[in-house]
Amino acid sequence: MSLQINETMLKSVVEDVLRKLGESPAPAFAKPQTAPKPASAPKKVSKSGHGVFEKADDAAAAAAEGQKQLRKLGIAGRKAVIDIVKRTCAEKAKEWGQLELDETKIGRIEHKIAKLVGIPGLPGVEWLEPRGMSGDHGITMEENTPFGVVAAITPVTHSIPTASCNIISMVAAGNGVVFNAHPGGANCAAEAIRHFNQLFEKELGLHNLVTIVEHPSIDSFNALCASEHVNLLCVTGGPGVVNAAMKSGKRAICAGPGNPPVVIDTTADLNKAAKDIIFGAAFDNNLLCIGEKQIFVLDAVYDQFIQAFKAAGAFKLNDKQLETLTKQVFTFKPDGGGCSHPVLSRELVGAHATTLAERAGTKCPAGTELLFAETDASHLFVQEEQMMPMIPVVRVRNIEEAIEQAAISEHGYKHSSMIHSLNVVNMGAMARALDSTLFVKNGSCMAGLGVGGEGYSSFSIATTTGEGITTPDTFTRRRRCVLVDSLQMY
Repeated sequence: MSLQINETMLKSVVEDVLRKLGESPAPAFAKPQTAPKPASAPKKVSKSGHGVFEKADDAAAAAAEGQKQLRKLGIAGRKAVIDIVKRTCAEKAKEWGQLELDETKIGRIEHKIAKLVGIPGLPGVEWLEPRGMSGDHGITMEENTPFGVVAAITPVTHSIPTASCNIISMVAAGNGVVFNAHPGGANCAAEAIRHFNQLFEKELGLHNLVTIVEHPSIDSFNALCASEHVNLLCVTGGPGVVNAAMKSGKRAICAGPGNPPVVIDTTADLNKAAKDIIFGAAFDNNLLCIGEKQIFVLDAVYDQFIQAFKAAGAFKLNDKQLETLTKQVFTFKPDGGGCSHPVLSRELVGAHATTLAERAGTKCPAGTELLFAETDASHLFVQEEQMMPMIPVVRVRNIEEAIEQAAISEHGYKHSSMIHSLNVVNMGAMARALDSTLFVKNGSCMAGLGVGGEGYSSFSIATTTGEGITTPDTFTRRRRCVLVDSLQMY
């Protein structure tokens, strides 16, 4: 299943996205074959209303009650919930995209909208397929069953899209969900959860199936980890919260950090590679964890690629401008052991390319989506995940050096990587060396999520714990039911 958006729309300016929304009615979703009956009201009602709670444990307890109601409605009820979420994201893409941008102040409005427009393409209950076996000794059925309540931690980079994506996958699996959003995107996430719950209550009689902590903090996160009502954790965020979740004592599905490299060899279509990299690395100002973050180009085609990159619209910083920008992007913080480590300026995360150019002491043409600079492999922009539309380009002698440096820069996160090549031997060598969860050949990073390539999308890519691109199946337990001998028909 692919995202119901295409590369042209994603590249367009906001007017094109808004026109598409105006011309295309929201997707019509089939009603459940058996209409679910309204569920009884829960014992607890949110003081803040419609799934928004002040205390983490109250939010978790309410989600547990909501999950009990969902179980009574069966798979038809799950599908009805998912249809509401998909329909609503398409209908409110413009409003919610602007709401999130106003709060977080990072990224690009047309891409905030596009992410929500793409939510209807995510897989739902149809993804869950039981497996049956029969033989001389009876019948065995293996099916997917829910965990109960999933505590989901969402990032500031994609607050409403991640929450919406998580609801679809987790509810399709039969779970209730309690959210602890990143504080920088908590208000817009709470507004989306509140609106979803109003629709669940009105159309299905479900109360508090998905809940959220109104004022999230590390204390509310710890409370969810300790809550008796929470059966599973799903974390989409940085290394700090991922490490905390994995030490909680509960099973955790963790989408950790990434620093995706790109390799360009002598067989690559350089013009296409340049356009693909701009499309991926500039999307939402490089906030995507899968976005291209550094480029390694073989010496034999290096100069040609630089020209192709410029021709495709990337704007080059000179050495002095790169040095000026680097000092503003990175500061150094003591680690307590006599050393220091680089810290990213939050002010510049997700900033526009034009803003970064000004900080570097220059100006780029209006509409420029991506800056680049020539660096060595040890540069901070190569080694650190910077999440802004400025990409370093590194000259390497041969494919062996390119793959080696790409692996070093990726730091073993096993997240995402790209190669532009027509040489299958080189593709295979890079695949083995990096062992990344997403590996895209001859395409933008976005092709790894079904945009410009085949497949489906997700905003939680569990690289740290190995589940990969999350689907409804990710959030289920496998149950085997066995009937021995007694139903033989021959």
